[in-house]
Amino acid sequence: MSEQAGAVVPQAGTAGAAGTADQRREQMLRAALEVITERGYAETRIADVAERAGTSPALVIYYFKTKDQLLTEAIRYAEDYWYEAGTRRMADLPTAAARLAEIVSMSFLAEEPDDPGPDWLLWLDLWAQAARHSEVASVRQKFDERWRETIHSLVLAGQETGEFGPVDAADFALVMSALLDGLAIQVALGDPAVSARRAFQLCMRFAAGQLGFSWDGSSPAGG
Repeated sequence: MSEQAGAVVPQAGTAGAAGTADQRREQMLRAALEVITERGYAETRIADVAERAGTSPALVIYYFKTKDQLLTEAIRYAEDYWYEAGTRRMADLPTAAARLAEIVSMSFLAEEPDDPGPDWLLWLDLWAQAARHSEVASVRQKFDERWRETIHSLVLAGQETGEFGPVDAADFALVMSALLDGLAIQVALGDPAVSARRAFQLCMRFAAGQLGFSWDGSSPAGG
């Protein structure tokens, strides 16, 4: 539809067709998340995703063109879901420190039955592909920029209310995001020295020390 107001009048049934297409695309993305997480990107075929989604390989290719695009779009879908959930969960939290603890907790501890992701195993595949494919690298860069901006905004909000000390918010966001990613790799690889709980605690100790707030050692959920 044209962006110009009133330029196009939808025909009868157009909205329903669009809705069906969106549902079909979402079904494929969910199937891709499941298959790639189970088998890894290298062992995943378009045919595997089509079978899991109950559709044809030709239709998956119609929607996503390449396997690389399917990977990036699946992670984008999971990321959007994650950020939406985070926004809801942070909405009623009274302090910037609590909101920061919430997103760190969600990175390692939160598990919701219907949550499609993100799964750190997917990120391992994305990073591996980004090292060799410029299109995937560009998408990876946008994901990381969004993540750092989320942390950056939380720090600025805490500084405005006097909760956080006068650190460089951009520098903190860069280091904090790298710490989260690095520990998440160890958790995803099953390193016995780095449990999800320990990763959460290490990140929060670092944040509290850098930003100058008191943290009692608990997760937002009290776990």
